[in-house]
Amino acid sequence: MLHGLKSTRVVTPDGVRAATVVMRDGCIDAVVEHASGLPDGDVVDVGALAVSPGLVDCHVHINEPGRSEWEGFATATRAAASGGVTTLVDMPLNSLPVTTTASALAAKLAASEQQRYVDVGFWGGVVPHNTGELRGLAEGGVLGCKTFLVHSGIDEFPNTTASDLRRSMPLLRELGLPLLAHAELDLGAPPHAGDPRSYGRYLASRPRAWEDEAIRLLVELCRETRCPVHIVHLSSSSSIETLRRAKHEGLPISAETCPHYLCFEAESIADGATEYKCAPPIREHDNREALWAALLEGVIDFVITDHSPCTPALKRRDLGSFDEAWGGIASLSLGLPAIWSEARARGAGLLELARWMSHAPAAFAGLRGKKGSIARGHDADLVVWDPEAAFEVRPELLFFRHKLSPYLGRTLSGKVRRTLLRGSLVFDGGSHPAGAIGQTLLHRTG
Repeated sequence: MLHGLKSTRVVTPDGVRAATVVMRDGCIDAVVEHASGLPDGDVVDVGALAVSPGLVDCHVHINEPGRSEWEGFATATRAAASGGVTTLVDMPLNSLPVTTTASALAAKLAASEQQRYVDVGFWGGVVPHNTGELRGLAEGGVLGCKTFLVHSGIDEFPNTTASDLRRSMPLLRELGLPLLAHAELDLGAPPHAGDPRSYGRYLASRPRAWEDEAIRLLVELCRETRCPVHIVHLSSSSSIETLRRAKHEGLPISAETCPHYLCFEAESIADGATEYKCAPPIREHDNREALWAALLEGVIDFVITDHSPCTPALKRRDLGSFDEAWGGIASLSLGLPAIWSEARARGAGLLELARWMSHAPAAFAGLRGKKGSIARGHDADLVVWDPEAAFEVRPELLFFRHKLSPYLGRTLSGKVRRTLLRGSLVFDGGSHPAGAIGQTLLHRTG
């Protein structure tokens, strides 16, 4: 059965235009002129609301099984739908077990059943001594594998060395999977003296040099092995030139950054405000502006949330101690308005937003031709939203498990009105009428 969605602002790969998106059996059948020819009862006219491809957030910590008190599939995917995200890719930690074996992947797949409000893919993990598990992970359907060059924060997912990666990366290349890397090397930092509530002290404890040296090493390993390398949550603008040169060299290397690095700045973070703690840390104003310039240039490929929640107790708001607080930011449903609020102030438009948050992450995750674009043959994953609508972020608007986020109290622009997954309404501005209809996305498709 054909049905359509009509708007004067449909964000297609060719530009923003008045059009009707015609859908059949969960896929986009055509994108036609505004007067579609379909019977009026089969077309929903949303006027001037923007219709964008559903967002693809390929860096999310869902934590189930094992730490579902931090976050689980039901709450994470409901939050995603409320923010226009129609596809997630789950990180291999902080669940128990971590996704470093085929059996752990099977446990994660089982845990997600009947709890997915959007589609979900999975990253595997590279840790010391699990090279023999990588083929099984690939056969199980992971879209790539993640590693840490510094302690991950949990002992179940130890960091790798250059020697470990020299063993794993040729196999990943053979399997057609990218290596995703948390790029920090512990080079030492100033002694942890002073007030543990001081954000400046925490920032100094993870200097830019940690990232910069890790990225230089990853470029070298990419050159040696020709395994595709992806730098997750880029924070240090000092590494932009290294990445620019590597791309000009033709190396298969890419990078993402996060809304918190593009929206916040160290100078404005109050002491004791542990909701801002993440690793790598949020850096200074000039660093933020350099990241924006690199994103606009294309050196940074796309933007994801790195939603990394925990229980309120682990954030240690009672103490305000950056030493003791968990490092991670909850923002899963807020990526679109957070980035849009800053992007339009810098002259970017709806087309750039769709590239950064839908098309490019879909292509990176191996979902090209299926996700991330409003084009014939793609899944009918759509977000209907009002770019001009401003709203205050309040706890009752958040669907992730714990309503703790540095965005609370901020006014953002860009209100999601409806989210469609394969043509079915999964969020209508306040509820999730379609229920848990999300599928698992196993194996790269393009």
